[in-house]
Amino acid sequence: MTIDPKGQPALPLVFQAVSLQIGSTKRLNDLDFKLVAGPLTVLLGPNGAGKTLLLKLCHGILAPSNGRIFWQSPGTLAPNRQAMVFQRPVMLRRSVVANIAYPLILRGMSRAHRATRVAAVLTQTGLGALARRAARTLSAGEQQRLAIARAWSIEPEILFLDEPTANLDPTATHAIEDLISEIARGGTKVLLATNDLGQAKRLAGEILFLHRGRLLEQTSAQAFFDGPADPAARAFLRGELPW
Repeated sequence: MTIDPKGQPALPLVFQAVSLQIGSTKRLNDLDFKLVAGPLTVLLGPNGAGKTLLLKLCHGILAPSNGRIFWQSPGTLAPNRQAMVFQRPVMLRRSVVANIAYPLILRGMSRAHRATRVAAVLTQTGLGALARRAARTLSAGEQQRLAIARAWSIEPEILFLDEPTANLDPTATHAIEDLISEIARGGTKVLLATNDLGQAKRLAGEILFLHRGRLLEQTSAQAFFDGPADPAARAFLRGELPW
């Protein structure tokens, strides 16, 4: 786990009565939950539930209309110890290796330390053979793997992933899921948004179930799939939930 110089972790990340209004529409309503270090958390819900908006609030791209979002370790360090990968990541007009190195340069990492970290990330993500390729010439699955590798290069304490396997074929999906599992096993907290029940079953240790902007469940994956408490969550598992 990444820690600040005083040894204080940034997590947990706490939402207290958080709402988000866009225009005249309230998109997220009275969210109360806490993200703690530990097993991978899946943010599950149908399309339009508000999953991407919730991730953007976590990442700091959006500010809540009401309520509080705060880290255990407040101040300037906590936001720098988290990263997010979007469903359609943007590749820099550079090589694979340069894409991975870029966030390390922004953080002022020395050239020697940077070279060591980039080499490790290339090896751990299986991108070594593609290191000198132009990032924008990669397949969709390879680009998503690179986007995750680039985010992971800064050794974040928490990594937010927004439907990282949407529109990928089964082989690419399997490779991405393997990489996400490895990152989580290495001690990085992962919050993964998806509406794919199979993916949630394969990866999740904890489930946050979001529907129509409300958080209806926060429970272990086993308890959720054995039988969630909320009727909408049960309908979602049966494939009967209106979107």
